[in-house]
Amino acid sequence: MTQVIWIVLAVLVTFSVGYLGYSKYLARFLELDNANETPAHKYEDGQEYVPSKKPVLLGHHYSSIAGGAPIVGPITAGAIWGWVPALLWIAIGNPLMGSVHDFVSLSGSLRHEGKSIGYIVGEYVGEGGKNMLLWFAFLTIILVVAVFALVVGIVFNAYPEVVTASLVYIALALAFGVYLYQLNGPFIPGTVLFVAGVFAGVFAGIQFPIALFEPTAERTAEMSVIVLLGGSGSWVPGASALGGNTAAWIPVIMAYAAVASALPVWVLLQPRDYLSSFLLYTGVGGALLAIIVGTILGSSSQPLVIDSSLGAFNGFWGVEGAGLYPLFPLLFITIACGTISGFHSLVSSGTTAKQLDKETDARLIGYGGMLGEGLLAAVALSTLAVAGFPDPAGGIGAALPNFATGGGIILTSLGLPQSFGAPFMALVLVSFLLTSTDTAVRLGRYMMEEIVGLPAGQTSTGLDVGGGIRSTLGELGRGRYTNPIIQCGLAYVMVISGQWVVLWALFGGANQLLAALALLTATVWLANWDKSKQLYSTGVPMAVMVAITVLGLGWLAFYQNIYQTIIVGGASGVKLFATIIQTLLALTLIGLALALVKKGYDNISTVRESYGGGAVEPSDD
Repeated sequence: MTQVIWIVLAVLVTFSVGYLGYSKYLARFLELDNANETPAHKYEDGQEYVPSKKPVLLGHHYSSIAGGAPIVGPITAGAIWGWVPALLWIAIGNPLMGSVHDFVSLSGSLRHEGKSIGYIVGEYVGEGGKNMLLWFAFLTIILVVAVFALVVGIVFNAYPEVVTASLVYIALALAFGVYLYQLNGPFIPGTVLFVAGVFAGVFAGIQFPIALFEPTAERTAEMSVIVLLGGSGSWVPGASALGGNTAAWIPVIMAYAAVASALPVWVLLQPRDYLSSFLLYTGVGGALLAIIVGTILGSSSQPLVIDSSLGAFNGFWGVEGAGLYPLFPLLFITIACGTISGFHSLVSSGTTAKQLDKETDARLIGYGGMLGEGLLAAVALSTLAVAGFPDPAGGIGAALPNFATGGGIILTSLGLPQSFGAPFMALVLVSFLLTSTDTAVRLGRYMMEEIVGLPAGQTSTGLDVGGGIRSTLGELGRGRYTNPIIQCGLAYVMVISGQWVVLWALFGGANQLLAALALLTATVWLANWDKSKQLYSTGVPMAVMVAITVLGLGWLAFYQNIYQTIIVGGASGVKLFATIIQTLLALTLIGLALALVKKGYDNISTVRESYGGGAVEPSDD
């Protein structure tokens, strides 16, 4: 039988080559220079623009980009099409496409005052293109918030221990922010003290698991769970589809995200992401080490080999029982964030670009951070390989417990009991999700600030209303306190509808399409910067992602929705309504992508044909 360690070795080899070779070339190509003043220093305001130490910012960036998608995606894709095609897309696509996407998005934002990819594309293709991309990004953010809050609710229900541990590390993060920025405490001793507190929170969670209502997960039946509200929670909106406890956690998570996104970054975002990064590094790095140790010493509770229920290659149409899904293009959209993610361009050109201390830090944080997410995808695929996945049609509900169960088995190689390892890996997943959720809400506010109009370095509370309907709506839409309420309210309505399968499909399509548009933005920027700049590093991945996304969304709209669900399935009522909305959104995304690609292509063609001067730095325009 094939050992799981081959999955790990494959990504370690390709990722090492990518970081040591390709990323160095890109850093020279992008002319990163520490003599240049970064937006964090130029617009330092103690609120959004705050220069950060490289390890602190790496922790924030990695925690923000790594959500549930690089776990659920590889597990689902590996089960449907087999572990080999899933592994190949992660190992090859990440260093050549995803890491380039993140690195160039971050670098481009640095040269444009920390502005988003929407602003950058607007500089070259016009205000119309900018607003199209910003609105697209804003709607994608709402889908991200909805999906991530739903997944956190599912994990909180399955692992109540994680609720307590999460509360502990959020409280510690608030204290660490005061310690660092108000009391000016020494960095290294503070790190040791507070990181130890985070890990102590894991033990506290195991001893005192918390739930709002009675958990529906079978594994919690024999646990002494502290139920705060009692009963089943059947009256909670969305309980019929999700279960009372899961549905009840979702508004709590969204309220947390709204509040956290409105706070200055030093209060919670920076210290929490830094502290949780140690948890995340331990989870990902510990699992990788455990696979190596368990393979060499045979110290795991069961052999670390790929389970017989998981095929190496299940054919172009996937495993029987999962449905009719062509490997191309759906495998690439399903894996999503483990290889390339448009959401990362929003993080890179949103919060991260506003906190970068030196330009050269962008290589580790941008390119290296995405490789870290690829390692998470490899770990997720490894947990699937160990635990097995006999029911790929189970979707997200079956994928998430697999990560914790398989991870618990793997960690027994290091002497950890599975009863501790499984909740710990669940906490790793939640840590990714919580940081990504409130960062997404903050990014959504940035998008709306640029749509409505707000000078760089300034923010609005959203409470200064008046002056007419248009002025009032603009103020509410871009406000630091009002915008998060709008985003979370819209996301909540989508979640409690119970159409989470539709939500996941829309999230995957929108996210990958955004990645294509971010690469288009980078290509346009480089073309306008200097005629000597080659466009292959960003242009080829952009073309590949446009083709994959358009074909994938086309399949979703025309075959799965119109033909299978409506014509053959005879959908009616709520299901018919949801299917029509999903189809319209898919077709809108396709039209938006092709329109922006046309605008970008026209700009590049015009610039390259008429270029007559030397190198020009576009941020000086």
